[in-house]
Amino acid sequence: MPLHTRMLIGFVAGVLGGLLAYWLGTDMPWLDGFISYVTQPVGDLFLRALFMLVVPLVFSALVLGVVEIGDPAALGRIGGKTLLYIVVVTTAAVTIGLIVVNVIRPGEGLPPEVVQPLLAQAAERSADIASKRETISMMSMLLNIVPKNPVAAAANGDLIALMFFALVFGIAAAVLQTDGTRAFVAAVQGVYEISLKLIGWVIELAPYAVAALLFTITARLGYDVLTQLARYVGTVLLALGLHFFVVFPLLLRFFGKVSPLWFFKRAEPAILTAFSTSSSSASLPTTLKVAEESLHVPRRVGRFVCTLGATANMNGTALYEGVTVLFLAQLFGVDLALSQQVMVLMICILGGIGAAGVPGGSLPVIAMILVMFGIPAEGIGIILGVDRLLDMCRTTVNVTGDLVGSVVIARSEAKAETLQEAA
Repeated sequence: MPLHTRMLIGFVAGVLGGLLAYWLGTDMPWLDGFISYVTQPVGDLFLRALFMLVVPLVFSALVLGVVEIGDPAALGRIGGKTLLYIVVVTTAAVTIGLIVVNVIRPGEGLPPEVVQPLLAQAAERSADIASKRETISMMSMLLNIVPKNPVAAAANGDLIALMFFALVFGIAAAVLQTDGTRAFVAAVQGVYEISLKLIGWVIELAPYAVAALLFTITARLGYDVLTQLARYVGTVLLALGLHFFVVFPLLLRFFGKVSPLWFFKRAEPAILTAFSTSSSSASLPTTLKVAEESLHVPRRVGRFVCTLGATANMNGTALYEGVTVLFLAQLFGVDLALSQQVMVLMICILGGIGAAGVPGGSLPVIAMILVMFGIPAEGIGIILGVDRLLDMCRTTVNVTGDLVGSVVIARSEAKAETLQEAA
């Protein structure tokens, strides 16, 4: 049975089993024990194994991607296309989110008896998230791209800083072309191949891990909190769905020159891994494997675009941030003018690119935006109950966007190379 089929079976089994357990009653004594000693450890072990491989994979993939591109002009061309793709697709995502939230207006009409208990339940955590906004600024995000200590950046999981170091390291290795650098590149190639082999072993456990992770989430969350915040959740899912099922297929059809159905079928393992892990970084090993082996993207393009996109191409996250800010503005009666909403759009685009390097992910960035526009940052507590589900969905959009970008850029590079040969 193919891996993607087994993963889909694990996905369905985990969701149905979790909902059944929630329906039977979350106060059952065996359920806590089953989650604590079976499903949670299985899911955590899978995530740990994936995260274990992220640092060697990111470093080796980016260095090799830059070295294989070789020509500085080609590197600049691919890098420029990747940056343009990220900005354009993220702008489209946030624009879709802002239009949908303005049409549906999910923040209006939510009963106070629903808002206040949710705020009270998450008061401590939301205050902690809101306090983190003090440490976040656009300038610090830009400065943190350059690490003072690349080893410390790798240890702390600061992937943007690690990627910058790997990028300049690869450029220097491509320029030097000495016996020493060639030996170094061969060693890095060995690290990359070993990482891929280990990934293959870990991914074989994915169907069981997906089932365990989704059972844990659905057994604890159930559907009560979703009915309380159905309009907000529905708005986010609708906006993400429009981006996923409209924007991506259009990019694939007109720029990637491939069938969207062909793409989604072959990208299924990466999509399911992204949904179950809620982490673009944890999904990166599977993303690279799918790009090279299933989508047949050239290695030099796939390594560069997918590795860079794992932290910079956060179009799903940027969309989510924009919808959440406007939802909370509507909820607290703060009327944002069109110019202010355009400013929210711009900040979400930058936040989507830079938030991955900030401890705590997108929530502190949302808190920062809320304070800028006079919206109570503690309102984040209202969305905490459903953030896990929405995190899974926006991560799926992020990772799929990386794969779509690799296909589109690979197609454009094939044309560029054909034109060069003809000339």
